[in-house]
Amino acid sequence: MTATARPTRRFETLAAAAERTGFSVRTLRRRISEGQLPAYRSGPRSIRVDPADVDRLMVRIPTVGA
Repeated sequence: MTATARPTRRFETLAAAAERTGFSVRTLRRRISEGQLPAYRSGPRSIRVDPADVDRLMVRIPTVGA
């Protein structure tokens, strides 16, 4: 029986996600509490998010001719 390799998931801190996207940490925490952003706890104070989940918060605004 062969085990299939799962892709390694990467997580980032709220501060790193905020710096990367331009969101504030407070906004990310609000999105977590509203259920719009999944988050993962790895200790009593350590919260991490998947960068792909954070990126999905960004929604393109339609423009004329695009």
